[in-house]
Amino acid sequence: MNYSFWFLSFFLATQVVFAQEYPITAVPLSKVKIQPGFWYNRLEAARNVTIPHAFHKIEETGKLDNFAVAGGLKKGTFNGIRFDESDVYKVVEGAAYTLQNKYDPKLDRYLDSLITLFAAAQEPDGYIYTIRTIFKDSTGLKDWIAGPSRYAFENGSHELYNVGHLYEAAIAHFQATGKRTLLDVAIKNANHLVKTIGPKPGQMIVVPGHEETEIALVKLYRLTGEKSYLDLARFFVDMRGRGDKRSLYQDAHNLGPTYFQDLKPVVQQTEAAGHAVRAQYLYAAMTDLAAIQHDQPILDAVMKIWEDATTRKQYITGGVGARENGEAFDEPYVLPNDAAYAETCAATANLLWNHRLFLLTGESKYMDVFERVLYNGFLGGVSIEGNSFFYVNPMSSNGKKDFSNGEPARRSPWFGINCCPSNVARFLPSLPGYIYALRNNELFINLFADSQTEVTMNETPVTIRQQSNYPWDGAIKMTVSPKKAVAFPLLIRVPGWATNQPMPGDLYRYVTQNAPSIKLTINGKVTPVTVEKGYLKLYRTWKTGDVLTLTLDMPVREVVANEKVKATKGKMAIERGPIVYCAEGVDNNGQALGITTSSNQSFTPEFRKELLGGVTVLKSAGAKPVTLIPYYAWNNRGATEMAVWFGSIGK
Repeated sequence: MNYSFWFLSFFLATQVVFAQEYPITAVPLSKVKIQPGFWYNRLEAARNVTIPHAFHKIEETGKLDNFAVAGGLKKGTFNGIRFDESDVYKVVEGAAYTLQNKYDPKLDRYLDSLITLFAAAQEPDGYIYTIRTIFKDSTGLKDWIAGPSRYAFENGSHELYNVGHLYEAAIAHFQATGKRTLLDVAIKNANHLVKTIGPKPGQMIVVPGHEETEIALVKLYRLTGEKSYLDLARFFVDMRGRGDKRSLYQDAHNLGPTYFQDLKPVVQQTEAAGHAVRAQYLYAAMTDLAAIQHDQPILDAVMKIWEDATTRKQYITGGVGARENGEAFDEPYVLPNDAAYAETCAATANLLWNHRLFLLTGESKYMDVFERVLYNGFLGGVSIEGNSFFYVNPMSSNGKKDFSNGEPARRSPWFGINCCPSNVARFLPSLPGYIYALRNNELFINLFADSQTEVTMNETPVTIRQQSNYPWDGAIKMTVSPKKAVAFPLLIRVPGWATNQPMPGDLYRYVTQNAPSIKLTINGKVTPVTVEKGYLKLYRTWKTGDVLTLTLDMPVREVVANEKVKATKGKMAIERGPIVYCAEGVDNNGQALGITTSSNQSFTPEFRKELLGGVTVLKSAGAKPVTLIPYYAWNNRGATEMAVWFGSIGK
C-alpha cells in the first residue's frame, strides 16, 4: 500500500495525541505480526471464513440493499431490523483490521464498493439511517422502529448506535488504507450530530439508547483532534439520569431507565446494571473520558462499577449478563448455570472495557480478566471453523433445548439479530493490537501469542519475538533484538492463574492453594523471579539475540465459587492455565450433567492434534472415567449435554 506523505504525517501526529491521553499506549495492530500458532489459526479463520461468511449473510439478507434503496440506486423497501446497518459497519471494521494483518487487494476493492453505497445513503446534511430515509417519519408505538422524527425515539431507534459503529469502521478503514472515503462519511455525520444535539438553544437533548456513539466519538476525536466530538461524547454521558429529557423515553417494552443505565447520573452509579452490552460500552466511554479529561469523579464511579461487575457478577468464563430478561446484569452472586445468558457481545464489551482500564492504570488485573474472557467467554461464541456462532453462552446445557428460544442447543450460522457474529468478526482480527503496550520507556508484554513486533526504545529499534505453545504449554520464549545495545524495562505479565488468583476478588478460588512454579531464564541462566503488581519487571541493557524463557507451571486446578453463589454450591469447576474446561456428552457416554468429581480423582492433560482444531483434553481414570474439553470448543460436534460445574464428593 502506498500512503501519501499527508497521511503519514497526519497518522503520526495522531499517535502523539494517543500517548498524551492514556499513560500507556497499545502497540498498534499494524506493527504486530502473528506467527503460526494458536491465534494465527484463528485470525486466518476470521480472514478466510468468518468475514467472507458475514458479508455473504449481509448480502443474502438484504442489508446492503437498504443502503442502495435509501441512496436511490435501486427500487425496493427496507429489509430487516432498524439496527441492521450496524452489523454491516462492524464487519467492515473487522475487514479493515484484516487488511492491516494481511493486505488483500480484492477485499480492499470490495470495501470501496460498499463505501459507495454508504455515501449514497447519506442525506445531504450528514444524517444516515436507512430505515427512516426509506420509510420517512412514522408515528405510533407500532412504528417505533423509526419514530415520529429524527432522534425522538433514540432509545429504541438505534440511530446513534448505528453511526457509532460507522465511525469505528471508518477509522479502521482509514488506518488500513489511507483512504478518506469512509472517514468523510463518518465526519459528515459527526458534524451533523454536533450541530443538532447538545445544550445550546435550538439543539436537541438526546441520550443514546444503546451506548456506542460515545466510544466512537472519542475515537474520532483522537484521530482528528476535533474537540467538538469529545464534547458531544461528554454531553451524552453527562445527560444520563437527568429528568429534563425524560419525555424522550417511549419504550415499547417497558424496560425502564435501569436497562439504559439512565436511573441516575453516571458519577452516582456504583453497580453494573441493566443491559450488559450497553452498560460496558458506557463504562468504556467513561474510562476514555476519565483518561483524557483527568476526571476523578468519573474514574471513581468506573472503579466501583468494575469492582461490582468483576467480583460479584462475572461467570468463571468471564461471561457477564446473567439475566435473559433485558440481557442484563442480575443481582450480586446470581449466576445461574443452565439459564446463563452471557451474550457474546457482552464478552466483547468486557474485553474493550478492561483493556482501557489497563491502559489507564497499568494494573495486571485488568489484563487477567481480559485473558479469561478472551479464551473462554468470547472464544466460545464462535465455532472452530469460524462460520457458526453462539448468541448466549450458558454454563450447562441439556443438549436438547436452549433456554431462550426452545430450539436445539447448537450454534447458528446467523441470527435474526446478528450483533454477536458481527462483533466476533470485528474483534478477532484486531487481537494483535492487544498483545504489547508502551509506557514512556517501558515495554509491556500482556498476552502470550506467537508474534513479532518492532518498537523504538530510547531511540533504538527493538524487535521482540514470542514463541510458545500457549495456552497448552506454559513455556514462552521471548527473543529481544535491538539494533544496538539499549537499556529499558521489560514488563511481562504473570497471569493471575499462575499466582493462585483465578480472578480478582473472592468470587472464585482454587481448592488447593499450592502456588504453581514460575521459572525464568535469560540466555540460559536461571534468573530470580519477583512478581510486582502482576508483572516481572526486567531492567537491563538488552543486546541482540537475548533470549528469555518464562515457564509457568500448568497444573490442573479445581475451582469453587463464593458460597453466596447458590447455583454452584457443592460444585467445582476445572481449569488448566487460562482455559476453563467442560464435559460434553459426546465424550462421556452421552452424559455430562450428572458428572461428579471426588477427592482422589486426578486429571491428566493430553494434547490431541486432530480434535477440535487441536486441543489439550483432560482425562481422569478410575471407575467413572471423565474426559473434559476446553469450554470454548463445546458444541462443535452437534447438540449434546454440557457442564462446567460438577458435583463434588469428599472435597
